[in-house]
Amino acid sequence: MDHLLEVKNLSTHFPTRAGLVRAVDGISFYLDRGELLGLVGESGCGKSMTALSVMRLVSPPGKIVSGEILFDGKDLLRLSDSEMRQMRGDDIAMIFQEPMTFLNLVYTGG
Repeated sequence: MDHLLEVKNLSTHFPTRAGLVRAVDGISFYLDRGELLGLVGESGCGKSMTALSVMRLVSPPGKIVSGEILFDGKDLLRLSDSEMRQMRGDDIAMIFQEPMTFLNLVYTGG
C-alpha cells in the first residue's frame, strides 16, 4: 500500500561550536490519506524540526543528513528547490501555531 506521506529514518543535524546537535535523529512514520497524525512531546524534542524537515524549510547551518521523505510517491529530498516551492501550498503545507494560545497546559494530552 502506498502512503500519502512516508518519512524513513530522517535525520536533521546542526553543527555548533559545542558539537553536533542531532535535532531529528532517525525518525520514521507514515500517514495514509484521510488520516491525522499528531506529534507530541516536550519543548525542544524535535517536533517542529521534524515538520520543517518534511517541508524542506530547515535553515542553514542545519541540514537534512539522511533519510527519505516520500509524499504521494515523490521523494521530496530529490526535488529541485523550484519543484519543492511549487509543491508547498498546493500539495503540502504546514500550519504554524502558538502553543500557549492553543493548548491548556493544565490538562494532559490524553
